[in-house]
Amino acid sequence: MKSLSLIGLIILTVVAGLISTGSLYTVNQTEQVIITQFGKPVGDPIVEPGLHFKLPLIQVVNRLDKRFMEWDGAPVGIPTKDKTYIYVEAFARWRISDPLQYFLRLRDERSAQSRLEDILGGEIRNAVAKHELIEIVRSDKKRIPIGDQALEGASANIGSLGALRPISVGRKQIEADVKEAATHKLGEFGIELLDLRFQRVNYNPDVSDRIHQRMISERQQIAQRFRSEGEGEAAKINGRKERDLNEIRSMAYRRTQQIRGEADARASEIYAKAYSQDPQAAEFYKFLKSMEVYRSILTQDSTLVLSTDSELYTFLKR
Repeated sequence: MKSLSLIGLIILTVVAGLISTGSLYTVNQTEQVIITQFGKPVGDPIVEPGLHFKLPLIQVVNRLDKRFMEWDGAPVGIPTKDKTYIYVEAFARWRISDPLQYFLRLRDERSAQSRLEDILGGEIRNAVAKHELIEIVRSDKKRIPIGDQALEGASANIGSLGALRPISVGRKQIEADVKEAATHKLGEFGIELLDLRFQRVNYNPDVSDRIHQRMISERQQIAQRFRSEGEGEAAKINGRKERDLNEIRSMAYRRTQQIRGEADARASEIYAKAYSQDPQAAEFYKFLKSMEVYRSILTQDSTLVLSTDSELYTFLKR
């Protein structure tokens, strides 16, 4: 009898230990718990950390994360409103705001990530397709883009080359619109969307080559216009230089001729005064001048037709 009582006491002790162990559980600060009985939630979600009780063997503890959780979307190829294909990579932060609704609709984080991918991915595609590429690239319509220093001070005929046109929405507003649209849909699953951002926007490889070629072409146009302006200014400078040189040469030639004329007049005056004082000297001067004329105009093949009363014929006749 004593041995049977001892065995029974041991069995009761083991059963009591198992029951007490199965009825106690702890909740961590980073967790929230849903208690289910035969697969159905019972009671309110337990969000306070500490030691709690449940019915052993019948009730099950389902632990859910209470911290902020990540969603990192895969790059998705999306056409913009202006038919430019780009790859958009986004990320989001979320948390479980309604544990009971979350547990009933999704059960676990894997299902939540799949639902986030569907809803956020769809909203991102809709938003990108409704806007042009520049609206997604530029962050805020209030932000003034940095100007191209190469074009500062350039003439007005450069036009719109190298200039960014103003935007009406901007990437920040598009992200806010996506977040607002997705928040209502995710709220039905007990999920609160905390933030959403576009992490990276890349061109499709084919589009990237066309963009690079267009950038090169634009820069070549700007360079050609600068060259044309430079050539025009060079032509103006050369024209002014030639005009100034011609003016200087003409003034110098006129002054030279004026000085020569004055010198010849003065020399003639001196010769006249000198020869007027001696008739023989005057006659000799006349003879020398005639000989100089003969030397300049008469050659072996020269033919002259002179009248007999010509002064030039006088010394030939003698």
